[in-house]
Amino acid sequence: MVSDAGSHVPAPPADESRLIERVQEGDPGAFGELVRRYQRRAFAVAWRLLGQREDAEDLVQDSFIAALDQLDAFDGSRPFGPWFFRLLVNRGHNARKARKIRSVDQLGGELRAPGQSPARELEQKEVGERVALALAGLSERQRLVVQLYELDGFSTAEVAGMLDIAEPTVRWTLHAARKRLREELQNWKEERDNES
Repeated sequence: MVSDAGSHVPAPPADESRLIERVQEGDPGAFGELVRRYQRRAFAVAWRLLGQREDAEDLVQDSFIAALDQLDAFDGSRPFGPWFFRLLVNRGHNARKARKIRSVDQLGGELRAPGQSPARELEQKEVGERVALALAGLSERQRLVVQLYELDGFSTAEVAGMLDIAEPTVRWTLHAARKRLREELQNWKEERDNES
């Protein structure tokens, strides 16, 4: 089967197809199981989109409710995940526009390993801040693709499905974003080495 974005879409796992049927038949426990399967990754995507915990939690909850409302129209021969994540990403983009939320990446967070020296901790914090700054310089699409693929571990096919773009576009976007990030970080490294 081929999706609208031009990539191969595998059939859903048999147990997921049956789970969807049970939800469509009105089984609340089946919907709870779907939520449990996708909640953690949904929150990661929502966090990347909105940058604030409360907003991300609201987006996940609203997206699951919208999915439940629209599930009767869902094609059970397709996997639930790509359909749900596309719904979540679209709602997230709408929320950002409506609330004018500026996404902030928190890469520089808790990087310190046990027993790590203060000098190493400071260096890692500086690198984390620099990476966050470099990411902020990317276009919104580039930043989201890099975060979903590199940081959250989604495949290029999954990212394509979420963002409703072709998989080759995801790969090209990743390539262009990585190139720009390498250039930004190389320039910073050279500046830092010249100051030493």
